[in-house]
Amino acid sequence: MKKIALAPCNGMSPNGLVCRVAVGDLKKENENVISICMGSTSADIENKNTPMLKKYPIIALNGCKNNCVNTILENKGINVAKTINASDVLENYDVCARDPFRLDSEAEECVKIVKKELENSL
Repeated sequence: MKKIALAPCNGMSPNGLVCRVAVGDLKKENENVISICMGSTSADIENKNTPMLKKYPIIALNGCKNNCVNTILENKGINVAKTINASDVLENYDVCARDPFRLDSEAEECVKIVKKELENSL
């Protein structure tokens, strides 16, 4: 498997936290996964990170319907190989993350579901 970059939501929503944890867990388990800091990407007004961002295919993992991850990357001229929206993935399940700062047992279930969706996309 070739390296792939995951760009998780950095938003202050419960699903933003779910996205970051799912990506962090997957990165720990798979040496071919790297993660992108969306704060750094967004703040990079001189586009110094652009060559690195174009090195590997990117999966954008958005927390909500605003799709900020895609917008930030597109504004930088970065192509996204695939987009996953955690809100869409989780809408078919009877679990919900409620806190943008802490994961309870239900939010941990959300992480597992989103992580599985990511794994299926690798």
